[in-house]
Amino acid sequence: MNIGDTIPEVLGLDAEGGEVKASDFAGKPLVIYFYPKDNTPGCTAEACSIRDGFDAIKAAGYTVIGISKDSPASHVKFADKYSLPFILLSDPSTEVNQAFGVWAKKKMAGREYMGSLRTTFITDADHRITDIITKVDTKNAAAQLLPLLSK
Repeated sequence: MNIGDTIPEVLGLDAEGGEVKASDFAGKPLVIYFYPKDNTPGCTAEACSIRDGFDAIKAAGYTVIGISKDSPASHVKFADKYSLPFILLSDPSTEVNQAFGVWAKKKMAGREYMGSLRTTFITDADHRITDIITKVDTKNAAAQLLPLLSK
């Protein structure tokens, strides 16, 4: 996905396993962030940074949605453990990751595998992408976001 594109309709599965759609957030600008895995150091730092900046993000009028391949049950535990006040969606088939263009070959410790590229998309109220953050500073994710939300 690129700046100016409209996001896909299907965004993932909620805590009960129900399908969540972009139209469920009609007229609301969104912050959609893709992350590799619940309860890993970088993903936890990113989620906690967004949690800590959540009031300012919400005050700017945005709804926050985190998406990963983890199961809805994993998301519930992750959100409870870190008191995350925003929506976490599950994408077990990686269809949403693929639609956003963030499912890609990665390398770690000399091995290659497919995984989510840590990426944040910001949309306007019509769900057109206005900004994309590809180099996410996990410890300062909210600070990275906030200047873009007040444009």
